Amino acid sequence: MPDRAPTALQNWAGNIRFSPSRFEAPATLDEARAAVAAAPRLRVLGSGHSFNEIAASEATMISLAGIEPEVSVDALKATVRASGWLTYAALSDAVHRAGFALHNMASLPHISVAGSIATGTHGSGDRNGSLATAVAAIEFIGPDGELRTVARGDEDFPGSVVHLGALGVVHTVTLDLLPAFEMRQYVYDGLSLDAVVADFDGLTSAAYSTSLFTRWGAEPAFQFWVKQRTADQSHPFPQANWYGAPLATGPRHPIPGVDPAACTVQLGQTGPWHERLPHFKAEFTPSAGDELQSEYLIDRADAPAALEALAGIGDELATVTQINEVRTMAADDLWLSPAYGRDTVGLHFTWVSDFNAVRPVMHALEAALEPFSPRPHWGKLFSTPIGEVRSRYPRMGDFEKLRERVDPEGKFANDFTAAIAGGGAR
Repeated sequence: MPDRAPTALQNWAGNIRFSPSRFEAPATLDEARAAVAAAPRLRVLGSGHSFNEIAASEATMISLAGIEPEVSVDALKATVRASGWLTYAALSDAVHRAGFALHNMASLPHISVAGSIATGTHGSGDRNGSLATAVAAIEFIGPDGELRTVARGDEDFPGSVVHLGALGVVHTVTLDLLPAFEMRQYVYDGLSLDAVVADFDGLTSAAYSTSLFTRWGAEPAFQFWVKQRTADQSHPFPQANWYGAPLATGPRHPIPGVDPAACTVQLGQTGPWHERLPHFKAEFTPSAGDELQSEYLIDRADAPAALEALAGIGDELATVTQINEVRTMAADDLWLSPAYGRDTVGLHFTWVSDFNAVRPVMHALEAALEPFSPRPHWGKLFSTPIGEVRSRYPRMGDFEKLRERVDPEGKFANDFTAAIAGGGAR
């Protein structure tokens, strides 16, 4: 069982450095179980796509990436059982080859399945739930090293899916599947804020998955990305003009002026679901370490007013915003999901890599959104007081009780999760 005590581990964007006293890289499940049982405190290192200290530990960190991965499709049940440390790129390729599809994917296919689920990460689409809503069962390594499975229908299930890493180390997840499908993707340029606010629901419901991108400023304009299933003829894309915005004449990157070579194929070319739902191709490195990220999730009914509020600080936002993406998702019943109990809009900000410059703008953004009770993404930057964050989750008290029962000694806690749901400091 290899171990080391590195001076620092970094996330994929290079902005968060972890300094555990011990790092475990087991090669088998038995080694992983033994490492978990032996550690007094432990956090899991996933794909590193985090921008705060949710994964940090000063004690032990563990990566399961050295264990032989599992992907097992059950065609009769239309499910896949997969190792939690797999990336969505690897999982989606295997699922597609078996003739099936995941219901959605995030912008990046490079992120791990377990980490995405644990933080309530999402794709887009009015009728699509977050990635966590596909979970049919989740298998944890508990604090004693024993395996524990929680399945849909179990009393603990709604509290165990989006878990912030506080309930154990995820070994496998079982996900619901759809029959494989094909998609095409179009982009429209120069959509006005007035058009977005006037018929937000009409825009976002136009296709299976849609995204809006803007850099704000005094006169913000949006790119509108449309990801349409080829079998869907409810809106006859491509239109030469959509809500006053012309159809793009070439491929686009979400950030204007950036080479679109890393982006998934556009211009209406038909392709498989896993090569159209993400914004970026799996074979491209997603970042060079030159960004910070925040995301705030609000009730979809508040989206027009929230966008107008952001326009009010548009000049300030533009000073540090590389791009702001607006996406939608369906409500769910997972206790710590940012979409719990309400159809949701995510306002995702990719900032410049200068925290001192970003911090005051992030404060202004949070103040502008305060009337809409935003829930920050668990793995992104935010400065909302923890008490406020906790108050926005009606089942937070139930999650605290579940965590106490499953991990009474707080083995899987760190400062971040302890502030959210108890368990003591690392």
